[in-house]
Amino acid sequence: MNQRARIAMPDDDVAAFLENSGKLQLATINPDGTPHLITMFYGLDEGRIAFWTYAKSQKARNLARDPRVSCLVEAGESYDELRGVLVYGTATLVDDRDHVMAIGLKVARRTTPGVADELLLPYVEKTGLKRVAYVVESTKVVSWDHRRLR
Repeated sequence: MNQRARIAMPDDDVAAFLENSGKLQLATINPDGTPHLITMFYGLDEGRIAFWTYAKSQKARNLARDPRVSCLVEAGESYDELRGVLVYGTATLVDDRDHVMAIGLKVARRTTPGVADELLLPYVEKTGLKRVAYVVESTKVVSWDHRRLR
């Protein structure tokens, strides 16, 4: 077995890693073809990466033009601790307001762990008025867990 195969996470580990992480690096494509890379908090929507952003943000403008994305979630400080999941896919715009708010609440829960939903809802409802949400439809997933080399 080659080293790449040894460090790949099984699907259950990928799902658990995404469930238990909070931030991702989101890459969209600028008008000139260069990558636009930004850190985002995210939630999971039926197992898929979901995020929200201001409707006028650069990433929203990029996704309106080209919905292809790369999403990197990573952890670990030293080489032998590195873990990550890289999801390639298409960001699908969520246009149902209730669904946008539900995604916003999922994201808010990750940014403020332990805070009750009734305390988060006013923030979600207020900021959600200017936001859009996306769900990432995965086309390819690459994972690694260097701890598996031990």
